[in-house]
Amino acid sequence: MHYVYLIKSQKGVSILLTSLIMSVVLAISLGLSAILIQQTKMMADIDYSIVAFFAADSGIEKSLYNILKEGGTGNVSETSLPNGATYEVSVRTPDGDCSASNLCLKSIGTYKEIKRAIEIKY
Repeated sequence: MHYVYLIKSQKGVSILLTSLIMSVVLAISLGLSAILIQQTKMMADIDYSIVAFFAADSGIEKSLYNILKEGGTGNVSETSLPNGATYEVSVRTPDGDCSASNLCLKSIGTYKEIKRAIEIKY
C-alpha cells in the first residue's frame, strides 16, 4: 500500500521536468537568435560603411578635379550617386592643422544613414 501512494504522488514529475528542460532549450534558442540577428545587422552596416567610404573618396576626387581643372572652389556635393550614396565636400579655413598655403578638404560620404569621412591636405 505504501508503494502505490509513492507512484501516485510522482505522476506530475515527468511533466514538470519536461517543462523545465523545454524552458532552458527555449531560452538558449532565443539567446542565440538575438546574437545572430545582431551579427547580421552589423555585417550589413559594414557593407554600407564601405559604400559610404567610397562615396567620400569620390567627393575628394571630384573636388580636386573641380579645383585643378575647372578653377573652382572645391566645395562640391552630389545629391545621389548611381548606387544611392551621396557626398558633400567642404574646404576648411586655415587653422592649427590647415595653413593658408595648404588646401584642406573634408568629404563626408553617406549611404543608408551610415556616414564616413575623409580629410586631406593638399
